[in-house]
Amino acid sequence: MRHTLLILSLATPLSALAATGPAVGPQYDTSHVYVAPADVDPFVHSFLATFGGTSTAQVVADVTPTPSSTTSQLLQTPSGTLSLFGFKTPIPYPFGAERNGYLVKDMDQAIEQARKAGADVIVAPFPDPIGRDAVVQWPGGVNMQLYWHTTAPHYTAFERVPENRVYVSADRAPAFIKAFTTFSHGTVLSDDKHAPGVEIGRDTGTYERVRIRSDFGRMTVLVTDGHLPFPYGRDTTGYEVADLDATLNKATGSGATVLVTPVASDGRKAAMVQFPGGYVAEIHQTLAKQ
Repeated sequence: MRHTLLILSLATPLSALAATGPAVGPQYDTSHVYVAPADVDPFVHSFLATFGGTSTAQVVADVTPTPSSTTSQLLQTPSGTLSLFGFKTPIPYPFGAERNGYLVKDMDQAIEQARKAGADVIVAPFPDPIGRDAVVQWPGGVNMQLYWHTTAPHYTAFERVPENRVYVSADRAPAFIKAFTTFSHGTVLSDDKHAPGVEIGRDTGTYERVRIRSDFGRMTVLVTDGHLPFPYGRDTTGYEVADLDATLNKATGSGATVLVTPVASDGRKAAMVQFPGGYVAEIHQTLAKQ
């Protein structure tokens, strides 16, 4: 929420931002993870043992527009980055319900573009010590944080770009997809209206799966009727790894639990894992084409 910094000069014309889209790059976007303070250190140990990478120093800060206190740190791995929060106070509404944070080139321009695309601004832009933040809600009730910072970072690109996994109803999926692709300047890569139900924990049947790519990174939209066995729907990010079995061994050896053993579908092998503190992640490996 507070960890990524602006790359473009503040002098960048707004017309240029509108033409190129609001995103900076996938490596500057984070999954937001909230755990109890007692679970912060076990989570960090398990997550980094599973994926590799490093953590920034832990700080205690007020990261909301109203008074609150949380530990805060950034975990950077080759498969994805997350912002980790361990709130010491009650979490002000609606924080904790946003799935991720997207770094934008210009906050005012991004808010204007999001509204025009169909988003609600549910937390108006507010200042923090190193930038500005806002929370938007897309059709279907999908909350995302937008943020902007003033000092340019230089983060290494991911080895494998993670995917934002969004569960929406059939009623709102078209509106969500149109709004988000308009805002992000994204492209629909595939729309499988008969994807195998095993991908969402079902023994039979199908569902609709839409894959999107933009400068924010990858997104998979899972269009369902909401009849989802645990933990499907609790996952917000999918992490790609080179060797799924080896990664799962690292996860279980560091305190995580495999909730769903690997399932092969759509050219990938995927499992569902729960880390200390309750965070559920999809982890997958791309299978070699036969």
